[in-house]
Amino acid sequence: MNVRGSGQYTFVTVCDVEILGRTLREGRFVLEIREEFYGGRRMSVEDAMKIVKQYHMANLIGERAVGRAVEEGLVHKDAILRVEGVPHAMIIKTQF
Repeated sequence: MNVRGSGQYTFVTVCDVEILGRTLREGRFVLEIREEFYGGRRMSVEDAMKIVKQYHMANLIGERAVGRAVEEGLVHKDAILRVEGVPHAMIIKTQF
């Protein structure tokens, strides 16, 4: 789990630890799950979701990370992209 940026441009990255370092390919999609982007603090998925809820943008990858975000109503199941079967989702909250 990583928090990047500052102010309104802050976003969170959350990744299941077992896929960290992999490169996933499917059709035109290539996802590099790099330590420098997704790495950082290791914590439970429950604690990571508490942090995700504090920010307006998040990038999530992995069964546990994305699954928990769906359970908590942060991601709609139809908004999940799967690459090599691994779920990926982005959260962008807007204010009107």
